[in-house]
Amino acid sequence: MTAESAADCGFSFTPGTFLPNGLGRTGVIHTPHGDIRTPAFIAVGTKATVKAVLPESVAGLGAQAVLANAYHLFLQPGSDIVDAAGGLGAFMNWPGPTFTDSGGFQVMSLGVGFKKVLAMDATGLVDDDVIADGKNRLAHVDDDGVTFTSHLNGDRHRFTPEVSMRIQHELGADIMFAFDECTTLMNTRGYQERSLERTQAWAVRCLAEHDRLTGERAGKPYQALFAVVQGAQYEDLRQQAARELAGLEVDGRRFDGFGIGGALEKEKLGTIVGWVCSELPADKPRHLLGISEPDDFFAAIEAGADTFDCVMPSRVARNAAIYTGEGRYNVNTAANRRDFRPLEDGCDCYTCAHYTRAYLHHLFKAKEMLAATLATIHNERFTVRLVDDIRASIEAGRFAAFKAEFLGRFYSGRR
Repeated sequence: MTAESAADCGFSFTPGTFLPNGLGRTGVIHTPHGDIRTPAFIAVGTKATVKAVLPESVAGLGAQAVLANAYHLFLQPGSDIVDAAGGLGAFMNWPGPTFTDSGGFQVMSLGVGFKKVLAMDATGLVDDDVIADGKNRLAHVDDDGVTFTSHLNGDRHRFTPEVSMRIQHELGADIMFAFDECTTLMNTRGYQERSLERTQAWAVRCLAEHDRLTGERAGKPYQALFAVVQGAQYEDLRQQAARELAGLEVDGRRFDGFGIGGALEKEKLGTIVGWVCSELPADKPRHLLGISEPDDFFAAIEAGADTFDCVMPSRVARNAAIYTGEGRYNVNTAANRRDFRPLEDGCDCYTCAHYTRAYLHHLFKAKEMLAATLATIHNERFTVRLVDDIRASIEAGRFAAFKAEFLGRFYSGRR
């Protein structure tokens, strides 16, 4: 699909203000369910819910879109049920734009047991059969797809590019991703090359099946399909993948945008994102999968990434970890037992407007469910607001100054 025909269907991207390097920028992603001003953090609602938080609260904290997981929703309740409900947004009572990832990440998380670790340390074991300590391999990859064992009940399932496309079309998200294999940094160069060939071949199949399903479901709002650029920490593989996917056309249809996937060496994150974005067209959006630490946002945005998703703000909130402009702290420690300040001075979130550190400390110690709700609201608002502030700094021409000011404060306690 050309850019013009995608726009006719309600999806397009309009670049805005560019950084001096020509990669980092602001913009607007236009979808059938509303616009997303970029850069933007996309809140993760893995199972059609941001854990512990009402969809209305997610909107209230400023999130512009949510992302759900095709693998999890396939297993429970079933993508056909979500389809019958009117799609992901209608099912979870979220009126804005939605994303679904392809299930490809589960190739790594089920296969090698590293969960949500994407910004990794590349030192250590190099092994194509690597698996995390204490984990069993639940997914097996071949050139046609992935066979996996359900973590819920042990049933065996098969994902192929065509199955992933069918599931995501039934989920009905505005933006979905091509099926890919997510490798670890511990895989050898040879395996990364073979995996990249596999992911590129799957991209062709995804594009063809997406075209077929779009025609078959012509009465539904258009769903944009993003390719996923892999290649691990290798410059030539990343650039090769980006060039091939940017130029790929199947039956007149091209990818509507691009995801940057795979485990990334944290110290080189900005460099790797820059390798990819320098090869991608400027008129299509770029989504960096699975990143949410403040320094990673600045590095990735400067290198050209437009949107991001990550479970970390809500995950650490459920363990009493609180993000602030001065760094991260645990609210369940003794120092907060009699502290009647908000979680963060000056924060505009619902939690900070109404509750104290002492109250959150009590809730966590008492193991009350409300603890997770209030902490998640704050952490998600902190993350959404940070990326919003980065966008504003680009528009105001003070990105470099804001980056130095913010990171200087946030990491001052670690130096």
